[in-house]
Amino acid sequence: IEALKETTEEIVERLMQLHGDGLMRLCFMMLGDRALAEDAVQETFFKAYRAYGRFRHESSEYTWLTRIAINTCQSIRARAWFRLEVRKEHPEEIPGAYAQPDLPDDTVLRAVMALKPKYKDVVLLHYYQGLPTKEIADLLGIAQSSVSVRLMRARTMLKDRLKEWYFDE
Repeated sequence: IEALKETTEEIVERLMQLHGDGLMRLCFMMLGDRALAEDAVQETFFKAYRAYGRFRHESSEYTWLTRIAINTCQSIRARAWFRLEVRKEHPEEIPGAYAQPDLPDDTVLRAVMALKPKYKDVVLLHYYQGLPTKEIADLLGIAQSSVSVRLMRARTMLKDRLKEWYFDE
């Protein structure tokens, strides 16, 4: 039985293999800088390694790691130097970028990345990470109704920004 148990190092290595790319995309889109995203992911896994013994398994490992990554990115965004520096995100630089041949260009992704962080975060978690509003609320530490309102407002903002891009109107 002892041989079947994974060590913390093996667990974190497995988590890195399973979730590293997804967390890298999330951090890149939250921070808009590849080097900062790499630092955030590395810090996320370091924190996970140190805290794995306290992980209660009340949520999935993915949700737990995502929460650590979000906290790490929010911590980076809160620093004064981050707010002063202008970043021009380039969607083609997103690690493991989504290959979606049905999209004519990156207009939608650029519009999402231009949203204020509180709206961008919920859009990224809901539409790009595929998380339900309850889980997003738990991850961000806000009410589920707040997530729904932010998603609704983000969709309205995106609709206004993209009204000439799509042909439905």
